[in-house]
Amino acid sequence: MDVTAHQDRPQRVLVIVAHPDDADFGVAGTMSKWIRAGTVARMVCCTSGDAGADDARTDPLALARTREAEQRAAAAVVGYESVDFLHRPDGALDNDLALREHLVRIIREFKPDGVVCMDPTVVIHEGGFIQHVDHRNAAQAAVDAVYPAARNAMAFPHLVIDEGLEPHNVDLVYLFFTDHPDIWVDVSDTIETKIDALRAHVSQLRKPDELEKMIRGWANDDGKQIGTEAAETFRLLKLG
Repeated sequence: MDVTAHQDRPQRVLVIVAHPDDADFGVAGTMSKWIRAGTVARMVCCTSGDAGADDARTDPLALARTREAEQRAAAAVVGYESVDFLHRPDGALDNDLALREHLVRIIREFKPDGVVCMDPTVVIHEGGFIQHVDHRNAAQAAVDAVYPAARNAMAFPHLVIDEGLEPHNVDLVYLFFTDHPDIWVDVSDTIETKIDALRAHVSQLRKPDELEKMIRGWANDDGKQIGTEAAETFRLLKLG
């Protein structure tokens, strides 16, 4: 397939993920590139990653505080305006009405022209990797919040009546960790920033010495498609 590097970027972008570190593993290179070029970015973590430990005796509340601090530090490296934590239970995230309402509220407040989330259609990746159920549910909730809920005045009408949050149309949805990419973003100039952001997630790095090699390897494989040192891939939905 003959492809070239994707050059467009949203002016305001909302990244919606399940856990701290999801966005940094997936799209930190792209987000850093866009933010340097003038994009305003905000992140939503549906959980605080309170189940992200190998020891069952771990205090989940203490771990949640640690992981929130790590994500804020990583977000500062990338350049996000802010990070919202919705405090849903890690490992038990549901795409329910309450989650969608929360996401719709943030979308109407922030008014992004682009939303970034994982590809909710991927359950088992082509390489055999199983997509975490929280990833799938966060991604599906993000897509469902974008369309139809955020643009529908009769979806959560109290947001309009009581909070003054009018419907908002999101034009672009960028799906990452997808098996069907159709755009490649050159992140050769920001791959170092991605690695630095990931190093902030100290509690999650079982093999920190292998992190850089792994991330560069993934990015290089994607970069080969467009003839660059490093790339990140997306499935782009243009909603209009």
